[in-house]
Amino acid sequence: MADAPTLTVQGHSVPAFMYGTAWKEAETSRLTSLALDAGFRAIDTANQRRHYFEAGVGEAVKAAIDAGKTTREQLFLQTKFTYARGQDHRLPYDPRADFTTQVEQSFASSLEHLGTTYVDSFVLHGPESGRGLTPADRETWRAMEALIKAGKVRLLGVSNVSSEQLAAFYELSSVPIAFVQNRCFARSGWDREVRALCRANGSIYQGFSLLTANDRELRTPRVRAIVERLGVDVPQLVFAFARTLGMLPLTGTSDPDHMRQDLESQSLELSAADVDAIETL
Repeated sequence: MADAPTLTVQGHSVPAFMYGTAWKEAETSRLTSLALDAGFRAIDTANQRRHYFEAGVGEAVKAAIDAGKTTREQLFLQTKFTYARGQDHRLPYDPRADFTTQVEQSFASSLEHLGTTYVDSFVLHGPESGRGLTPADRETWRAMEALIKAGKVRLLGVSNVSSEQLAAFYELSSVPIAFVQNRCFARSGWDREVRALCRANGSIYQGFSLLTANDRELRTPRVRAIVERLGVDVPQLVFAFARTLGMLPLTGTSDPDHMRQDLESQSLELSAADVDAIETL
């Protein structure tokens, strides 16, 4: 949508709300098309067939562009490189190759799937290990940085990281990290430590599973009272809260009405008291 809020990240304009395409399988193309029709212009996917159908996103993008509904320049496409441990048997690269080659092969496959010559955001879909960074992470990140320097990627990000790992990535990087995408839990203060690192280093925090990861907390009387007073639904409240904290939220809803309602939350302003009430659930 032309009037939709945007963020400026390292000189690039980024839509302030993103549609996530995980777990959509055969419905990926249809649901991505519905999201584009609803007004989403930022789409998140990954070259990880286990959880994503990246080619389905590409089909929807092509259809929307061919129909004159949008242009490639108006879209923000984000995809990811995923290590073999996060994949199933449908690998987008030769697992026997070095990590630099794996990144190059995965990225080339993503360009083909998405029908584009560049990607707006390329994200490492999680470190190789659950603790610290490994030599594989360092090689992989250097290969991702090379894609920035070659002009094939505009922004880089990391996902599914602890605060310790993120701090190590900041030390490692020669290219600024634009995005950090994590599953966001209310019980950890909405990923308080990682968000603080993002603020200190100029990165935008992308929050996913904002609803599904916090079902119990969002059913509390405190949340219900705010929802009833403002006359909104819970997703709208949560997405407005996330935006107020400086997050770029993701939604993966499959309901066209909910897609539009989620986007409408961008005009919802919350009081400091309401933000504090949700932040301290």
